[in-house]
Amino acid sequence: MKRHRLAPILAALLSALALPQAATAQDTGGSTASVIVPSRERPVTTIRSEEQQARDWGLQADEWARYRELMQGPLGVYSPKLDPLTALGIEARSDEERRRYAELQVQAEARRVEKMLAYQRAYDAAWQRLAPGMQRVSLPGISPAASAASLAQSTGRTAVFVKDGCPACDQTVQRLQASSAEFDVYVVGSRADDAHIRDWAQRARIDPAKVRARQITLNHDDGRWLSLGLQGELPAVVRQDGGQWQRQP
Repeated sequence: MKRHRLAPILAALLSALALPQAATAQDTGGSTASVIVPSRERPVTTIRSEEQQARDWGLQADEWARYRELMQGPLGVYSPKLDPLTALGIEARSDEERRRYAELQVQAEARRVEKMLAYQRAYDAAWQRLAPGMQRVSLPGISPAASAASLAQSTGRTAVFVKDGCPACDQTVQRLQASSAEFDVYVVGSRADDAHIRDWAQRARIDPAKVRARQITLNHDDGRWLSLGLQGELPAVVRQDGGQWQRQP
């Protein structure tokens, strides 16, 4: 007799466990409304977007996945705005990987600078055509295009191109700072990260008072070094001579 009383209860429990993800419920008006359990699968559009981003950087899907994983760890905490090629290059697992990402980054940077220079030439032509008698000004908050023309706005001042992890670069700016010279520092490879430049300036012992007084300015390179077309390794101390930028000893 006990077995017969338990049978309906067990049947009800089994029926409840077998309910599909999409169930129905009665609303107050007696009509039936669908209750859909949200899917945990990622939207196809998101997957395609990531694939496109990987192609934009010349990366394979597994390389893009590794970049995303790296940025979830300490690297992403220290440098949250790091681009994929730099991140993968820093965390390269072999010399071959490091060389591959360096070459991809040079190619990407060259394409970017080429586009910026093309636009700068178009801008210069438009200015001469539309406002030939008006003096150009740099408005606050607007970054000039990366070209020799924009660098020439600092006429009479020395430009110093440096990079992080370069002891010779640090020594050069310290020597110029000790001579009380006024100069503009351009940090190559800063990737538009202000924190990167601040950290470099502290390590290079740049005097904050001179920065506040504009005796020394700290700037992102933004492709200027490539646009000058000068030869040699960094650091590079350059000045205008007869309208041309020349390296200084």
